[in-house]
Amino acid sequence: MSSISALEQALENRWEALWARLFDKEPVELVDELRRECDRHTVVCSETRTVVPNAYDVELADFVYDELTRRGSRVGQELTDSLARHAERHGYEWAGPLTVHLSRAPHLPNGRYRVASRVMTHVSADGFQHSAP
Repeated sequence: MSSISALEQALENRWEALWARLFDKEPVELVDELRRECDRHTVVCSETRTVVPNAYDVELADFVYDELTRRGSRVGQELTDSLARHAERHGYEWAGPLTVHLSRAPHLPNGRYRVASRVMTHVSADGFQHSAP
């Protein structure tokens, strides 16, 4: 492990420890579940190429959603960054631009969440331009 990777891992561990203290461990469990979801859906294309889904949907019970979003829009970015570091450590390649979308799911029991992934194709704005007649 290079010294930069070791430093990244140490910083990530400290960040997760802080989340655990602040939010009763749910965010740390959520990060772990995102990583497991990524790992479960790997597609080995060749010896040097492993592709994973790029769109992750996180449904949160009302209480968890309120606690996490109280911190502002940074939570989605922090989850995305953590997942990106995980993929980099494992040599995964995204199927497109990585997104993590948080949503409220009132039907989930308090303190619970659900994570799902899918491949979302990248649509370029160029595809919407009309050619001149």
